[in-house]
Amino acid sequence: MPKMNNSDNGKLNIGKDIFVPLLSEEVLQNRIKELGEIISKDYFGKVPVFIGVLNGAFLFLSDLIKNVSVECEVDFFKLSSYGDEKISSGKVKLLKELNCEVAGRDVIIVEDIVDSGLSMKYIEDLIFPHKPASMRIAALLTKPKSLRYDVKIDYIGFQIESNFVIGYGLDYAQKYRNLRSIYVLSDGEK
Repeated sequence: MPKMNNSDNGKLNIGKDIFVPLLSEEVLQNRIKELGEIISKDYFGKVPVFIGVLNGAFLFLSDLIKNVSVECEVDFFKLSSYGDEKISSGKVKLLKELNCEVAGRDVIIVEDIVDSGLSMKYIEDLIFPHKPASMRIAALLTKPKSLRYDVKIDYIGFQIESNFVIGYGLDYAQKYRNLRSIYVLSDGEK
């Protein structure tokens, strides 16, 4: 098991990998508050259902709905496309289906990170046949240079480079989701 050491300069040493701070907890929370306010205006008088993509989006979804002032519901999908690797396998597997009805509903998909867009395309293909009233996507992070599928992200927290990141729900081999800030793998490693 890799050992995590936090040095005085904010770097994290995880095994042979070094991660450096990218987005602090304060910066994350300020932007999430802004997104919540925008969504509240967009959905005034409506009751959207927020659908989080597990496991990575659970922290973002939790903080986002705390900043939304309209009535809402919450449900979750669980997908897998990374396994324990730093790059996507290129295949999406559905591990948990929805428990809510989406027909005629305003749906907001909440994702931690949109990399290639494969997972979002997969979700669109699952949801659209059920004829929601609307469907929008909220992503904490997007990697525009990595996008390979035509998906529209309606609410974007931050656009980042195509580097591997951890923290605030984002993992490496299912670990490090509990970090309050987001860290990026140094030296351009992916």
